[in-house]
Amino acid sequence: MKNVFWLIVGIGAGFVVAHEINKTQSGKRFFSELDSRVREFTDTVGDAYKEREAQLRDTAETVVARVEDAAEDLTKP
Repeated sequence: MKNVFWLIVGIGAGFVVAHEINKTQSGKRFFSELDSRVREFTDTVGDAYKEREAQLRDTAETVVARVEDAAEDLTKP
């Protein structure tokens, strides 16, 4: 329980410090740059996820088509 308490205190203190830093001009600039880098990172991860999903979907469609072809060949007299 002590660890959870200190975790909550640390998170709260972090928010208070971040809020105070954000009141300064350099703090606003810092958080603006941080925000843009985080957005760039999440956009990159999202794009990579979508690309990989498309690759896997194409592979799955190819496998299904081959299995259907093989099943069709097996049923031919």
